[in-house]
Amino acid sequence: MPEPTGTAAKGSILLTGATGFIGRRIQDRLIAEGWHLRVLARSASARAEFLNPRAEQVDGSLADAGALARGVAGSVAVINCAGTVRGSSFEDFMPANVTGVRGLCEAIERQSAPPALLHLSSLAAEAPEISDYARSKREGERVLAGFDTLNWTVLRPPAVYGPGDTEMRSALALARRGLVPVPGGDRSQRLSMLHVDDLAGAVLAWLRSPSAHLHHVYAIDDGKSDGYDWSEFAAAVRGTEKGRPLFLPLPTTLLNSFAWLNERIAGLTGRAIMLSRGKVRELTRSRWVATDNEAFGRISGWTPEIRLAEGVSGLFES
Repeated sequence: MPEPTGTAAKGSILLTGATGFIGRRIQDRLIAEGWHLRVLARSASARAEFLNPRAEQVDGSLADAGALARGVAGSVAVINCAGTVRGSSFEDFMPANVTGVRGLCEAIERQSAPPALLHLSSLAAEAPEISDYARSKREGERVLAGFDTLNWTVLRPPAVYGPGDTEMRSALALARRGLVPVPGGDRSQRLSMLHVDDLAGAVLAWLRSPSAHLHHVYAIDDGKSDGYDWSEFAAAVRGTEKGRPLFLPLPTTLLNSFAWLNERIAGLTGRAIMLSRGKVRELTRSRWVATDNEAFGRISGWTPEIRLAEGVSGLFES
């Protein structure tokens, strides 16, 4: 089990989901900023290698009440990055996205001095009817709302990309080469984006004044007003000097056919899947646009610094 190299003067923070794409970036930033970081993670996990060696590991999961109690005890803040993004039914998302949130809140509530909680949800939570994943993220937020004596804040990021990402990178790489797949074929669809380092910066900004955000939900993005349509996305990712891209419409019927087959295979094998029919509805929804940058920035001082063109350039040219 990794041990901390020293006790940071700023106090202790518990981070869940530290081995994920977003969590890895956040744990490094927190340690660099001088926090004493505890990370909730199973030692037997194949992803334990992604833990920063300067973090204190609390061996366990969101389903382990004892581990949660050890993690939150004496912490000044808890940052919940844990979550499930793959599944073919609501039950697949429940343990991490709903039940895990409740267990974490209960552990915090039992403390004599409950730490503040920052919960990383998803922009998908604004449309819970659209998919099982979106519903699970909204249900997790509703669990939080039931703990009205706790000091909690919710951030709803949109599509997040950056170093270490595996979900967005392939689409960005295709667009970089001039081929832009458009789910559903509607090039007027508008999407917000956010670089992982700006999201980590938002977490640090929240830590400066967690009580100022009591019971608030903020949907944040990279500062591009009203998000990107697919032409703007292509221009930012590819650069206007490289010529016109080729847009490849992906019909909803085709995507649903692949998703249906995926779901049937998942039913036989038990494996978690990304492309379900619910995910197709997410991919083809006309708007996923964040609106709360100004509200969050006004209280926290946070401002996104990395627009899509800059973020993608750094991702592929560094």
